[in-house]
Amino acid sequence: MTIDQRQKGWLDESMHQQVRELLLHVTHRYDLICAGYCLMPDHAHFLWMGLDEGSDQLQACEFFRRAWNVCLKERGVRLQRQAYDHVLLENERDPQAFEDTVIYILKNALRAKLVSEWPDWPYLGAIAAGYPDFDPRRKEGWWARFWQIHNKETSIRKR
Repeated sequence: MTIDQRQKGWLDESMHQQVRELLLHVTHRYDLICAGYCLMPDHAHFLWMGLDEGSDQLQACEFFRRAWNVCLKERGVRLQRQAYDHVLLENERDPQAFEDTVIYILKNALRAKLVSEWPDWPYLGAIAAGYPDFDPRRKEGWWARFWQIHNKETSIRKR
């Protein structure tokens, strides 16, 4: 999602916390996990994964964009009219390819030379409703934890 006219100056810890709160509501309301996100000075990346066949990422995106635009309006900016959506192709959905995509998102600030190590960028993370310790910066066992939560949450919804 890109800020209209690629304006900068809106990103700080307060906005990061507002985005995290919105993501928490979106993930709960639409049965999603946000496997990774990275807020950049003029845009943001989010990778959402449905936990149920009824998960509706299009509605989730519309809800999120409306709510985030309210927050951004206070900063004098807004999102560009159309987000760039990419539904993962079948070959991008296998666990290793999926993990590679998440890491690619998390390393966005590193590639932009905003930090020397990707975990140092303060405006990135992941969200799974009900799991406050869900953080990709915890290198030890992160992917095992991710798939454990994913499998638990998808099995709960199949009951």
